[in-house]
Amino acid sequence: MIKRLFVNNQIRAREVRVIDEAGKQLGILQLQEALRIARERNLDLIQVTERVTPAVCKIGEYGKYLYQLEKKERETKKRVGGELKGIRLSFNISSHDLETRARAAEKFLKRGDKVKIEMRLKGRERALGDFAKEKINKFLEILRGFLPIRTERELKKEARGLTMIISKE
Repeated sequence: MIKRLFVNNQIRAREVRVIDEAGKQLGILQLQEALRIARERNLDLIQVTERVTPAVCKIGEYGKYLYQLEKKERETKKRVGGELKGIRLSFNISSHDLETRARAAEKFLKRGDKVKIEMRLKGRERALGDFAKEKINKFLEILRGFLPIRTERELKKEARGLTMIISKE
């Protein structure tokens, strides 16, 4: 969320450090002098920050400056660390389907996402946990053939099955 910016006559500081539209510092000026320079250039005086003394102000178009701030904020929102994607394996999955899921996981990992591998176990499948672990290990073996992986969370037995989280090395 963009904070409220003070423009032109909304600025309360007596002295301001002024930066012109080219990025060159004009120095510390009285507010009235800075406003006069901005008006001569048919631009606005925008208070960039008030945390420092004197407050920093920039000469430029207000709408254009807001657009640049929004653009910068959208860029930072884009995939900071990566998402957690899920790949679900079934107990009786075929080897071809394992390869297909490994390709999907590879795509996620190459994008920088983490992958949660889960295998749901129902009824009597719960008694065959070793067989399920073998299937997951086979999946990991296929995936390691495509790219190196790192285990974020070890294979864990949960109430409904097995889960683990991996990421790209």
